Amino acid sequence: MPEEPCQCPDCQRFYREHDRLIRENPTLRQQQELNWAALQSFRTLAGRVLEELQRRHSDDAPALASSGPSVNTAPSAAAAAAAADGGPESPEAEALQQAMADLENINAHLFSIEALMERIFDVRVPDEVEQTFRELAGELAPDPLNADRLRLNRLLHQTPDLPDRS
Repeated sequence: MPEEPCQCPDCQRFYREHDRLIRENPTLRQQQELNWAALQSFRTLAGRVLEELQRRHSDDAPALASSGPSVNTAPSAAAAAAAADGGPESPEAEALQQAMADLENINAHLFSIEALMERIFDVRVPDEVEQTFRELAGELAPDPLNADRLRLNRLLHQTPDLPDRS
């Protein structure tokens, strides 16, 4: 017996977004472009946040401002500066250092994913295959506002032996 999909709000939001992305981007080419744009926006935002945190942190620690921390050295330089002061960092400073290290790791992983995804753009398929993408997209993620689907949903929710999914 197949397991029921999770009905928690987060999973439901994910399912709706998943289906919307399939409906709105039903071809291989559109999926390629969508994923590339999502990856680039993630890298841009995560990189900018890391730069901003490093800038703010270096403003708080004058010794770091003169060294001009780079993306790869700020957390270790900040830790070294704290150790040189002879005192342990506050819990907030440690949390910030950990967040910056995590963002550096995220950016490194995103860069690796980007390198792998570049290979996806080498793939081109004939129009018949793109049509198959469109057909299957309609099956995988039918339009929730489609009249037939709305009618079916109304019927399912009126059936007393089925749990209400609202």
